[in-house]
Amino acid sequence: MNGRPRAGERSAGERPAGERRRARPRRAPARVRPAWAKAVDCGVLAALLVIGVLGFGPAFGGSGYLVAGVGGIVLGLALGVAGALLRWNGIVLTAVALGVYLVFGGPLAAPGTTILGVVPTLDTLRTLVLGLVFSWKDVLTLVTPVGQFDSVLVVPFVSALVTSVVAVSLALRLRPSRAAWALVPAAALLVTGIAFGTREAAFPAVLGLVFVGLALCWAAWRRQDARAWAARETAVGGADGSAPPAGNGTSARRTRLAAAAGMVVAALAAGFVAGGLLVPATAREVLRDHIEPPLDLHDYASPLVGFRSVVRDQGDESLFEVTGLPDGARIRLATLDGYDGTVYDVAGDGSNGSGQFVRVSSDIANDAEGERTTLEVSITGLDGVWLPDAGQLDSLEFTDGRVEQLEGALHYNAATGTALDTAGLAEGDSYTLETVLPPVFNDEQLSSRAVSSVTLPRASGVPDDIGALAAEYVADAETPVQQVRNIAAGLAADGFFSHGLEGEAVSRAGHGAERIASLVGAEQMVGDDEQYAVTMALMVRSLGMPARVVMGFYPSQYAAAGESLEITGDDVHAWVEVPFDGAGWVAFDPTPPEDQVPLDEAPQPKSDPKAQVLQPPPPPQEPAELPPDIRTEDTAQDEVEEEGFDYLPVFLAAGGVLGLLIVVFGPLVVIALVKLAQRRRRRRAPRAADRVSGGWDEIVDRAGDLGSRTPAGATRRDDARQLSAAYPTAGLVAVAERADGTVFGPGEPTAAEVEQYWTEVDAAVRSMTRSTRWWRRIAARWSVRSLARRSRERRQAARARRAAARTARTGDDQ
Repeated sequence: MNGRPRAGERSAGERPAGERRRARPRRAPARVRPAWAKAVDCGVLAALLVIGVLGFGPAFGGSGYLVAGVGGIVLGLALGVAGALLRWNGIVLTAVALGVYLVFGGPLAAPGTTILGVVPTLDTLRTLVLGLVFSWKDVLTLVTPVGQFDSVLVVPFVSALVTSVVAVSLALRLRPSRAAWALVPAAALLVTGIAFGTREAAFPAVLGLVFVGLALCWAAWRRQDARAWAARETAVGGADGSAPPAGNGTSARRTRLAAAAGMVVAALAAGFVAGGLLVPATAREVLRDHIEPPLDLHDYASPLVGFRSVVRDQGDESLFEVTGLPDGARIRLATLDGYDGTVYDVAGDGSNGSGQFVRVSSDIANDAEGERTTLEVSITGLDGVWLPDAGQLDSLEFTDGRVEQLEGALHYNAATGTALDTAGLAEGDSYTLETVLPPVFNDEQLSSRAVSSVTLPRASGVPDDIGALAAEYVADAETPVQQVRNIAAGLAADGFFSHGLEGEAVSRAGHGAERIASLVGAEQMVGDDEQYAVTMALMVRSLGMPARVVMGFYPSQYAAAGESLEITGDDVHAWVEVPFDGAGWVAFDPTPPEDQVPLDEAPQPKSDPKAQVLQPPPPPQEPAELPPDIRTEDTAQDEVEEEGFDYLPVFLAAGGVLGLLIVVFGPLVVIALVKLAQRRRRRRAPRAADRVSGGWDEIVDRAGDLGSRTPAGATRRDDARQLSAAYPTAGLVAVAERADGTVFGPGEPTAAEVEQYWTEVDAAVRSMTRSTRWWRRIAARWSVRSLARRSRERRQAARARRAAARTARTGDDQ
């Protein structure tokens, strides 16, 4: 009764003799890797991602891409670690990454759009959102280095951010045996940097060796870690609880390490041989080699067409001022090398050097040799898209006026040294040039040099007498420079000078085939730089030598060092350039002296009286228009039971935010789309006159949105005079007069006239907008005043038509 078992009885839980205690199966512990191992994973992946970012270096230049790329890596590592610790799913992680991109994208990828380089603005958000789509194209179409454009830094930033988030998430969440998949995003970043880079990579062999070596070593370490986990599971979870048999574990581990080291060495050797020795730099393929520049030069008229108008209308007016121009240096406006029988123009097909204009930043790659100088240019009366420059540019930095607008539209042709800005020049714009002026060679130095082999567009519509007259001028000259010099000297000696202005000899403008044929076929050759330069260029080309026409400026007297030189319309000139080996393009002047005027009483016959007038060629035809969502499974914690994630709050929050965005920004988007559609209808109206009228309507609407209303039914000039009081610098009176002259003038305006008028309209609208306060500009962008006014006018016009129809029906009934 004392609770002890009697003899022969077993106490509770006591087993019979000889019966073994069965081993109770133990549950394997959760796979929780130590913090130091996770830190090693993040460190190795960060190093691999930084190597990938370095691939952007040759294309971007500077350090901006490093700030953007490394910043994206740091943010991506933090997001990946936070997502793994908090067990965010793919939707939550993507949403948080998008928020981080918008918050930190301004300081890292678009600092120029922020306040003090940190605080984002509306322009920052616009740059970041549009950059997700358009920055990739900009990187491929801009001239390297491209790093000074804010929008392009989105490429390294978003690439590094996305790949680092994915890589760290895979490394921390996948099973050890699958962790090598984290190398795929790192390799993708490396490939992206190469694809968007240039042929001249930055230390490709070194970066490739380091990347491959780190990747293989880390993969081998994670594989060894996976085997250790497998062995531990076997030891802990075995049926009999026994440990794995001892024996050759140490030697086997040494064998695996030796094999892994041998594999690393072999891979590094193969990569070095294949990447550094067997593959030359010229075989490197990048995306930019297959992307054509987007600029279409057919949209811009040849400046040589307006040569006579500059002389006639702006002869005494100041066009621009330049400081630092050395004596004898010439200022280039445009280089022209394509002739179609109607106009000498820049070949805009992009198939040769003159047509390859690409966007550039303030720094321009240049390896030319010569005299380095700095020019400061201030625009006073010159307009159009062609920028006066000289030599081969090292840099072009806008210093005053519409700096941001001009910087974003700057294009440059390294082959011809010509700069073009699609925003157009206006009074008050100024810029500084760092340029290299080529050395000047005399005829004695050029006598031993051959003409360079340069491919130019084929000239068409050339008068037949050009070749015969060129052969006569060349005579028995033997060297190429003497042949070219004889042509220039012959035209200058036999011809006479006249701009065709009041009080001068008759001289028609233009340089089409008919005008050139009449020049060389007349008893007296009479013309100016426009005709003589084109004639000489065609003559030189008829001899099989390349030649081009350059329109630009040089004064009759240069300013002293350090003083500003004023360039007027009288300083405009056109000359011919011919390339010689080792000397580059050499200038020749075929125009007679200005005091060599025709003699009325005793006309001097030309040296070739047999020249005949060529019938004008048919007009040229218009150019034909040629046509990472990664889902990861958390299989490393299968043994741990956790509650499922509640998606309802996320969906409710996302729906609420989306609804709020639609309510707040939806009307703004609709207003912007309606205004854009209205502008397109006006600019693409069936009749050319209606397109011009629509341009003025665009000015009136934008003025109304800015708060300056005009009375209904007033004429354009009345509206212009009223609006000029509020916007004196916009030149609205001239735009209104231009519209009246185009709409009510004889004949239908041409497409070129319409496009030129819309260019003036856009410039006037920009001037009006800049003259108002920033808050009014923002309000005007989303204002509906102009839309309401046009709607009211349409209703009134409809009522008037209905009333007129009723009156007409009443009269018919009576």
